[in-house]
Amino acid sequence: MEKVDIVVTGELLVTDPFSPPVKDGAVAVKDGKIIALGPKNGIETAFYAAKRIDRPNGLIAPGLINAHTHAAMTVFRGLADDLPLKTWLEEHIFPKEARLTPEIVAIGTELACAEMIRCGTTGFVDMYLFEDTVASVVDRIGLRAWIGEGVFDFPSPAFSSGIEALKETGRLISKWQGHPRITITVDPHTPYTCSPDLLAMARDTAERHGAMTVIHLAETDWEAHEIQTRFGTSPVCHLDRLGLLNERLLAVHCVSLDKDDIKLLARKRARVAHCPESNLKLASGVAPVAEMIQEGVIIVLGTDGAASNNDLDLMSEMDTAAKLQKGIMKDPTFVPASQALAMATTWTAKALHRDDLGVLRKGAQADLVVVDLNQVHLRPCYNPVSHIVYVARSGDVQDVIASGMVLMEDRRLTTIDEEDLLSRLKRIVQAI
Repeated sequence: MEKVDIVVTGELLVTDPFSPPVKDGAVAVKDGKIIALGPKNGIETAFYAAKRIDRPNGLIAPGLINAHTHAAMTVFRGLADDLPLKTWLEEHIFPKEARLTPEIVAIGTELACAEMIRCGTTGFVDMYLFEDTVASVVDRIGLRAWIGEGVFDFPSPAFSSGIEALKETGRLISKWQGHPRITITVDPHTPYTCSPDLLAMARDTAERHGAMTVIHLAETDWEAHEIQTRFGTSPVCHLDRLGLLNERLLAVHCVSLDKDDIKLLARKRARVAHCPESNLKLASGVAPVAEMIQEGVIIVLGTDGAASNNDLDLMSEMDTAAKLQKGIMKDPTFVPASQALAMATTWTAKALHRDDLGVLRKGAQADLVVVDLNQVHLRPCYNPVSHIVYVARSGDVQDVIASGMVLMEDRRLTTIDEEDLLSRLKRIVQAI
């Protein structure tokens, strides 16, 4: 028998959204990767583990990847609600963010990580401020993250200009190069908060370092009108003219699109991060997800920040994403549960150019979660993928492993002291 680091067993094993589940399944983990999986009997015969997590009522599944958030904005949760995006951002969020410090960002990020782990999230894409601090917190906690410093035409709380923020991006890429769980991205904020020259500089930075670019795009009708007024075209075409529209672009929101925009996104193989609950709450609208999927655009799922959502529960987001398109299209076959789960797992991994994430298979990263099925609202369980999307919620997640590290075991966080975190948060909230 071969010794491994961890063996996880469960009642059901979902390897990916489109494959049949394995009954009485198990996963063997060694050196942060999955080295074997399948029926429990076979795994137990071939391997013995330094640590076992046995869940007779457990549903083992790939860890979720939150494709768009602003982690540290948890400190602004509920601060300004029921407002249009422009008012919310310019009159409430930007003024509060002017008082941000690395300490506040560190605590906000830790709070976000705790929440996301409890929601079954093992990785996330973050655009915010003081991102070197964010990376350090994520490194300590053990999650996986794609992290980018926000770039604006105007000074941010962290940097005096967008040029300085891009310089910081280059420094972060060098500093975190080769890290197994942290990847740096280039993050111009929006087409209307970044001039064409600054966007071109962001493009050049990304190309020079082979990095992905993350940008809010076509989030509202107001933005579409503003870009049309300034540049005579749509936000999507504007980015294309500047050479940013390609397979290494993650365009966030993409609510205000026409058919030509959708075809252009598909042709240029840009990826789109869909944030349905934030878009609904801010009344920005609903992204034409069904149409984009039909055109072949890779759609992934994000929560956005906790100041506009107001939570980071990607399980809830999957449910909303699936039902929203069914209602709009008046067709229950649009965005089935398998596609909704793919938006938070396999499709996200593809969008981020990682074929070793979002799926449970031999050789993949050991990023997995266990959902506790031994609850009245999760019985019976005929279709585990359907249950993950339409029934399960964050409180049902029992265990979380990222890169072979146990981050939550039997609902207890192992790398975060929640009591101490909440105590430190109280002091920060008073300062805000």
